[in-house]
Amino acid sequence: MRVALSGVTLLGTIGLFLTSCEPQVAPEFQPKVSNARAAAPVVNGVMMQGFYWNVPKTTTAGTWWQNLAAKATELQTAGITALWIPPAYKGGSVDDVGYGVYDRYDLGEFNQKGTVATRYGTLAQLQSAITVLHSKNIQVYEDMVMNHLTWADYTENRNNENIYTGFSYPGRNNTYSAYKWNATLFSGYQRGDGSWNQWQPWDFASYNNGDAYDNLLGCEIKYNNGVGSNSAANETITWGNWITTKLGLDGYRLDATKHIYTPFLNNWLDQVKTTSRFAVSEAWFNNVQWLQDYAAATGGRTSLFDVPLHYTFVNMSNGNGAWDMRGLAFAGFTEANGSLSVSFVDNHDTDAPSGGLRSPVVNLKMLAYAYILTRDKGYPCVFYRDYYEYGLGAQIKKLIDIRKANGYGSGYEYTSVNDADVYVYSRAGDTTHKGMLVMLNDGSGASTKGVTTPFKNATLTDKTGNRTGTVTTNASGFGSFPVNGRSYSVWVPN
Repeated sequence: MRVALSGVTLLGTIGLFLTSCEPQVAPEFQPKVSNARAAAPVVNGVMMQGFYWNVPKTTTAGTWWQNLAAKATELQTAGITALWIPPAYKGGSVDDVGYGVYDRYDLGEFNQKGTVATRYGTLAQLQSAITVLHSKNIQVYEDMVMNHLTWADYTENRNNENIYTGFSYPGRNNTYSAYKWNATLFSGYQRGDGSWNQWQPWDFASYNNGDAYDNLLGCEIKYNNGVGSNSAANETITWGNWITTKLGLDGYRLDATKHIYTPFLNNWLDQVKTTSRFAVSEAWFNNVQWLQDYAAATGGRTSLFDVPLHYTFVNMSNGNGAWDMRGLAFAGFTEANGSLSVSFVDNHDTDAPSGGLRSPVVNLKMLAYAYILTRDKGYPCVFYRDYYEYGLGAQIKKLIDIRKANGYGSGYEYTSVNDADVYVYSRAGDTTHKGMLVMLNDGSGASTKGVTTPFKNATLTDKTGNRTGTVTTNASGFGSFPVNGRSYSVWVPN
């Protein structure tokens, strides 16, 4: 997430959990039973992030919501089973990408901040798009920004300074909610120069070498103050249930969770997500153990993006043939906790024109997609811009087809076969699905590897089409399998 305020770009990864550094946890934030375990997606499902940074406000189909609706049939055919949509509520202007949240109840319906529509369109267009997507059996996950608010309507005095912390929403005139935000509900306010005016204690202290901290940007919402009828916690739960019903949501992408008080987040997941919807949190930790700790702190209620795996792909990309491909074996949070992992190659932040999270996978990107789309663990997420604007759609679709037809059975790492250039992995298949052998080569030249596969006395074809011909294995499943340079192959029994 990246938000521009007052002409100053404020950069941030977005997310946070609390360990021994937490203050005393109120009893209201300690549900006796977790009833919101992370709901599993469909078997071999594939999510798509349905936007990128600064998508156009006008497309050939109309607004961005209309663009997504127009692509629904194509997405279904491509094998996309869920679409993560951008923040749908009103920001500071029609140009706001959604993370500079002003009014969470205005989904493009009221004339506020100089516009009725959000950057992505109107409420009616959004609801129509969701109806079309649902008709194609595509689930919809909304991007939930709960850490902060921005672009207040009036100033209040805190620490002898008049700052914008009062939200009256005159354009909405109490429709849907009469709740008003003011300084008592925030811990602090970030000025245009990045400094802070703080008048209440932060919800938690910084930890993990300062990588996780409460104050991120804007008016920092205070959740560690109980759950009374007027509390920020109670209101955010009320809003979560409202928007879920209003849009018919199937799940959520939770923004900046390592900056949000974790006991509150757990309560929100119990009361809003429950057991019937999916959730994935952006807890931007480039450390597998920290993600494991966060998964424990949230009690398995939410999946997590595999940030370390993304940076592994970045290293492969930057090496551009010089990186040691053996680093892909047992990689990332996906390997450590696959049932709670969402794997991805790039997203709106890593692909952004600038910002603290900019880290695009430029070279060998299809090797990264071949990796996440063939694993026996993790829920892969495809980036819209890769599919539609960077020319990778046809190749990604073919991999999704292979995944759906053959991505079954246990996975196996060939650590004795792998070398600095070639990585090999297999799926054993099951009684009704054939399985596959995956080969990734970042070297400049073609390579052939002798591999003992799960497939005995079988003839295999590279379903990607990158290699022609067949390979036949012996009674032990051994065969010699080729892969082109700077390419990938997925060999499947005929």
